[in-house]
Amino acid sequence: MTSARTRSRLVERLRSQGISHEQVLSIIGQVPRHEFIDEALSHKAYDDTSLPIGFGQTISQPYIVARMSELAAMVAERHVALEIGTGCGYQTIVLSKLFKTVHSIERIGGLVRNTRERLSRLGVHNARLRHADGSLGLPDLAPFNVILITAAAPIVPENLIDQLSDGGRLIFPVGTQEQELRMIERKGSDFLESRLEKVNFVPLLPGLG
Repeated sequence: MTSARTRSRLVERLRSQGISHEQVLSIIGQVPRHEFIDEALSHKAYDDTSLPIGFGQTISQPYIVARMSELAAMVAERHVALEIGTGCGYQTIVLSKLFKTVHSIERIGGLVRNTRERLSRLGVHNARLRHADGSLGLPDLAPFNVILITAAAPIVPENLIDQLSDGGRLIFPVGTQEQELRMIERKGSDFLESRLEKVNFVPLLPGLG
């Protein structure tokens, strides 16, 4: 069992790293990150580092989850979000506490099964998981207030921009050897792109695994 002091230290560390959205900080302080990784690594659960979750995938470091969640939380409307790359569900559960509905796509069937069970156990009922090719998005359910990608595409995913609502944000890492976190905001027919910071994610792959 993780002590409240351990989680409090994580929140204060994130605050010192520039995360200032109080709701995001509160959520991360409440979510049991150790539930999302193998028990053998639980002693590292609240370190600011990514960790393996099997299937060649990782759980992102808490700072990156907080940073992307903060960007997502600042949209005008928080009705529906699309997450591409469910992984172990840690980012998913944070989004589920910020948005009324979260649709999350994962290409690896084993992760979908494990994460669906985990989120149910943790009482998350507004996240809809789908085993599918995330690079396509979910055009049948668009538009989305936020689209958040947790794997790095080699180029800007232009096909997903059309799935944003007016005022929506696409938050994503892009690049191969060198990666960068970017954000595209939709303002009517205009799209504003911001280049934010260097990051390191697993690659966004097409198809199913």
